Amino acid sequence: MASLKEVKNRINSVKSTRQITSAMKMVASAKLHKAQGRIASMLPYQQKLNEILTNFLQTEMSVESKYTAQREVSRVALVVCTSNSSLCGAYNSNVARLLEKTLAEYQSLGKENILLYPVGKKAEEAVARLGYAKQGSFQKLVDKPAYVDAYQLAQELMQSFAEQKVDRVELIYHHFKSMGAQVLMRENYLPIDLSKMAGEASATQGKSSRGFNNDYIVEPSVGTVISELLPMVLCQKIYTMLLDSVTSEHAARMLAMQAATDNADDLVQELTIQYNKTRQQAITSELLDIIGGSMK
Repeated sequence: MASLKEVKNRINSVKSTRQITSAMKMVASAKLHKAQGRIASMLPYQQKLNEILTNFLQTEMSVESKYTAQREVSRVALVVCTSNSSLCGAYNSNVARLLEKTLAEYQSLGKENILLYPVGKKAEEAVARLGYAKQGSFQKLVDKPAYVDAYQLAQELMQSFAEQKVDRVELIYHHFKSMGAQVLMRENYLPIDLSKMAGEASATQGKSSRGFNNDYIVEPSVGTVISELLPMVLCQKIYTMLLDSVTSEHAARMLAMQAATDNADDLVQELTIQYNKTRQQAITSELLDIIGGSMK
C-alpha cells in the first residue's frame, strides 16, 4: 500500500492537472463561441448565394460549365482538414482513418496520381506517415480562417480541374452539427453535381413558405451568369469547410477537456478516500502499539 506522502503527492499532482484541463476547456469554449459567430455571420451570404444558383437550376435552362465535366478518374486531389494541435479527443485520428480508407480506394491510380492538400499540422503528419507528398502547407488556414486564403486554395483546385490536371476533387473534414456532435464528412467538390443540387433545391422549396420565382430574363446570357456564379459557390464551399472544421475542433477540444476535468475530480475523490483510510490505519496501528506496550 502507498504511503501517506505518496498519496498526498498524487492528489496534488492530479489537482494541478485539473487546473490545466479546466483552463483549456474555458479557452476552447471562448474560441468555440467566436467560431460560431463567424459561421452565423457567413450563413446569410451563403444562403442567398445558394438560393440564386438553385433558382437557375429549377428552371428548364440547360447549364454547362467546365466545373461540371464528368471524366474518367485517372488523377484525384484530396483536401484533408485537421487541427494544428492535439488534445481534442478522436478529432484528428478519425480524419486520419478516413484518409487511409480513401487512399486505399484510389490505390490503383498510383501515389503519383493522388494529390494531397493537408490543411492543418496533424494532416501534414498523417500524409507524411502514409508516404505521400503534400501539395503545400496550409496550417495558417486553421489558425485564422480567412476568405482570401480560402479563395486562393479554391482557385488552385478549380484551375487544376479546369486544365484537366485532376479529374476529381474530394473534401474530408468535420461538419459542426452541434456542441456534442461533429460529423465526419467526405464530399465531392469537383465536378459539381448540378442534378443533386437541383434535388436539394426542390427539397428546400418544399419546406420554404415563399417558394422560387422561376420566370427570369437573363442578360447577357445564362452561361455568362452561371460561369460567374459557380466559382463564387465553389470558393464559398471551401470557406464553409474551413469554418466548419475549426468550429468542430474547438467543440471536440472543449468536450475532451471537460471529460478530463471530470475524471480528475473523480480521481481526487478516490485518492482522498484512500488517503483517509491509510491515515486511519496508521493511527489505529499506533494506538494498538501503545496499548500493547502499556499492558506489558
